[in-house]
Parts: sequence; C-alpha cells; structure tokens
Amino acid sequence: MLNRLVNQFGLKVRSIDDVEDSHSSTVYKCDLLNGETVYIKIPYTKIKFQRELEAYKILKGNVAIPKMLDYWEGDEDCIGAFLLSKLQGKPLTSQGSPKLAFQVGVLHASMHNVNPTNGQEVEWIQNEYSNWPNFVERQFYSFAEDVKEVLDERLYKQAIKKFEEMKNQLPSPDGPSFIHMDFRPANIIVDGDQVSGVIDFESVRFGSTEIDFTKINRDFLSLDRSLYNAYKDGYNSIRPLKSLEDILPFYQFTDAFNSIGWCKRRGIKENAMFLKENLTILKRLC
Repeated sequence: MLNRLVNQFGLKVRSIDDVEDSHSSTVYKCDLLNGETVYIKIPYTKIKFQRELEAYKILKGNVAIPKMLDYWEGDEDCIGAFLLSKLQGKPLTSQGSPKLAFQVGVLHASMHNVNPTNGQEVEWIQNEYSNWPNFVERQFYSFAEDVKEVLDERLYKQAIKKFEEMKNQLPSPDGPSFIHMDFRPANIIVDGDQVSGVIDFESVRFGSTEIDFTKINRDFLSLDRSLYNAYKDGYNSIRPLKSLEDILPFYQFTDAFNSIGWCKRRGIKENAMFLKENLTILKRLC
C-alpha cells in the first residue's frame, strides 16, 4: 500500500520512515530526492479521513497548519490518504518556554475562533454544540463497556456515580467553536522559540471549547505556573479564556475514563503505559 501511495502521489523518494506517536493513523515521513520532506498520512477510518479533509479546507488561512499538497479518496483496499507538507520543527516538549506557551495560547484561540458560520460548507465535521451535554454523555458511555472490562467493579461504579454528579455542575458551553479534541504537545510543532502550527484533525468537531483544554493542561501547562500564565495571556489576546478551574476537573476525569476505554479497544499491551497513566488520574479524581 505504501508503494501504491508513493506512485499515486508521484513521489521520487530517497527514504521513508515511520512517524511515532501517531495513535489514530499511519504516518510516513518521506525524504524526497529533491531535498524536500513530505508526509503520507493514512487515517484509521473513513470518517476520520473525511473530517481531516474538511478541516484542512476550513482552517486554511485561519490557523497555522501543514499544507495539504494532495489527497486520494481511496478504494476497497485503502480508506484514503493525504500528502502533507512539513511544518518546520519538532513537537512541543515539557521544556517549552513561556514565550512558546504564549504562542500556543494564540494558536489555540485562533482555532476556537473558527465557527460553523465562517463560510465553508461542512458535511463530515459534526456540530455538537446545540446538544453539548448529550455529546459528552454519549462519548462517556460509548467507552463504558470497554472500561468495565478493565476496572474492578468498585472503581467502575464509583466512576459512573462521579460522572453523573459532576456533569450537572458544568457552566454554560462556550461556542460553537472548532475544537481539536486532541490538542496536546505531540500535535503542536515548534521551531526553536516559534510555534510552527498544529497537526492531526481526525477527531475534530464544532462544539464547546471547554473540552479542548484538558490535554494541553495535563501535559504542558500544569508543569509550571509561568507556562499557564503565558498561555492564558496569549489566548486572551484573541478571545476570552474560560475559567479552567471550573471545567478542568470534569474533563480531566472524563478524558481519563474515555482513554482507558480507548486503550481497551486498541490493545492493552500495546498501550500499557498510557493505560497506567490514565488509571492513576482516574483513581485520583474519583
């Protein structure tokens, strides 16, 4: 299939390498004979392909993203693939500076400023805003059967009770906004002290911004108060930031729960470390 895609996109390749930390798709880094680097991305499902295709069209000119050089809609053997330009740099790490955190805030807010009325026709990116509480509940219970097979009975029942108690305490949704649903350091590319852009749009929706802060806070902002303060200043320079203290506990809890279900679906052994991290978070928040 990889050889087919190389031919499909007309690439003259010097070398090809797998890209790590790509959980919901297969991604290859292709160094070309002319010295350029491009990426071939094969999403996990057809709906993820369609969402990502629409996202590139919607975000173009509004948010810093890779350039979609070409795409193939697939056949009976492949659900489709993208040919993407390289964003200069590497994924954001925990060693990022407040200067970077400020730019991450600007980037995130710029994405949240994109809404369903921005003029693009949308077919595959669902607008969940009008029924946001139902969307959150559907997501939670869609993973519940998987989670039930991982947790002991006491912790599982405790988690269900906790969800039912916390969901009624949420503030009014903020949106409708374009939400990434996986906004974390691995999907934010930085070059030195500059943010190059954001990648990976397979799970995007239109909905409430509040769900989008959990992972960037968990993996980056919570490590240093100066990072959070700089991010907040950057975000507020584009649009008002909600009080994260009011929403993070609930979304940290549901993200950990849903991630445990994701690990069960994708393989306990293959995702053992990620499972352990989320079990720790869930036990702490329950």
